[in-house]
Parts: sequence; structure tokens; C-alpha cells
Amino acid sequence: MPSDPMRPGSPTLAPAASQIPARTGQQPPSQNGIPTELLFKGSQEILINHHGEIYRLRVTRNSKLILTK
Repeated sequence: MPSDPMRPGSPTLAPAASQIPARTGQQPPSQNGIPTELLFKGSQEILINHHGEIYRLRVTRNSKLILTK
């Protein structure tokens, strides 16, 4: 018997991604990229968790970026 989404106790479906509101303060990526000042917030290094793997992104003395695993 199919479930009735309007009946209490019936399973509900997750909303489509387009229906989920964006988190407060979150902005879509721009074509100009994300400024490093926003990412690093005064630090010289940040850790990035990508699919369970930790990566380290750091700014060198010459203002270059290095990403290591």
C-alpha cells in the first residue's frame, strides 16, 4: 500500500536540493574565486577534509600556496 505523505506517521521524502535553503552567511562561488583572506582568516595554514582525507593548504614566505596531503 503506498504511503500518504499527508497522513501522520507516513514516511516523508527529503526535499530536492534546490528547495533546501542555503546556510546563513554562505555565498555561491563567484567566477573570481574565493579570496585567500576569507579562507585563511589571518592564519598561514588551513586543513581541508576531502572525502575523509586531510590536506594542508599553506601560504609560503613568498605568498605562494602549497597543498600537501
